[in-house]
Amino acid sequence: MNLESPENAEEQKIKPELSGRLKMLALIATIFGIGLFAGFVYSAGVGQIAESVSRFGVFGFAVILGIFFLRICLRASAWALSVYQPYSLNIRDTIPAVIIGEMMSTVIPIGIVVSGTAKAVAVRRQVPLVVGLSSVATENLFYSMTTSVLLILGALTFVRTFDIDPTVAIGIDILIGLMIAGLIFLILMVIRQWHFASEFCEWLYKKGVLKGVLESGRLQVRLFENLVYGFYRHHPKRFLPIILLECSFHLLGILEVWFILSRITEGGATFLNSFLLESVNRLISIVFKLIPFLLGVDEAGSQMVAETLAIGAGVGVTIAIIRKGRMLFWALIGFILIVKRGLKFRRLLGQ
Repeated sequence: MNLESPENAEEQKIKPELSGRLKMLALIATIFGIGLFAGFVYSAGVGQIAESVSRFGVFGFAVILGIFFLRICLRASAWALSVYQPYSLNIRDTIPAVIIGEMMSTVIPIGIVVSGTAKAVAVRRQVPLVVGLSSVATENLFYSMTTSVLLILGALTFVRTFDIDPTVAIGIDILIGLMIAGLIFLILMVIRQWHFASEFCEWLYKKGVLKGVLESGRLQVRLFENLVYGFYRHHPKRFLPIILLECSFHLLGILEVWFILSRITEGGATFLNSFLLESVNRLISIVFKLIPFLLGVDEAGSQMVAETLAIGAGVGVTIAIIRKGRMLFWALIGFILIVKRGLKFRRLLGQ
């Protein structure tokens, strides 16, 4: 198999084309999010939110931009460590690619589907596309595992610390169980090297489905899986550094929330409050990624937690709005990088 030709890998369309139904679902979710956003801003009080944002100030906004850039650097470093030898990437390659991926994920309703492809395409001159995709997948596995731990700890803390409705508590307990099961599944999948994707492609090929695409495409998928699993066999010493980088990414997220609380509340900036608000934000960003900028749903989650913490519903909505400003800034940087590098959106979308 020739890894030296990114054109060949690109032609195989490793990522399936996005369906019309998914696009329609994303459009409906976006419209719903806009309505939800307007509703929460109105209920929390436009004047109160504007006053809190003004108190946060330009300096505060500059600080959270810097914090997020450090978070980008951490994930870019983890990705650079996830590249399978003899290929390599340095953070000068991965930082711009991560920013581009974040922009696609944040702005485009179906961004969660294409952000990984966008990252790999952004470094296609440094490594073959299939290597870029497999290294992104490897880093995402570490990210998923550490995120699962964050969500589990957040949910356990929330349900055990506060007096909440028993029905809600049962739902959270079920969610905790599902997250633990998912984490165990991810670990077993890597240890046992389950080739679900390539075996499914092989099954389709034998059934005569998409036979033209899968003639060589199924081999590319198998190669992709082998590169991911091969990393775990050949680079076990990189596990701890990557995990520490991913954990630091989440800790900086908690620091960001703490800093925002310290500027817009009196006494609300505690580790517990910041930890719970960040863990809920992380869960929302996963579940509702179809909605651009997490419109409405981020405000809903932050308001719910803020009310439970007794720091004010308006505070939760304000935090979500301030973070949207940060997301918009880095999305603009990502767009500038795309234009500057002469990348085509069709290519970034994997089409």
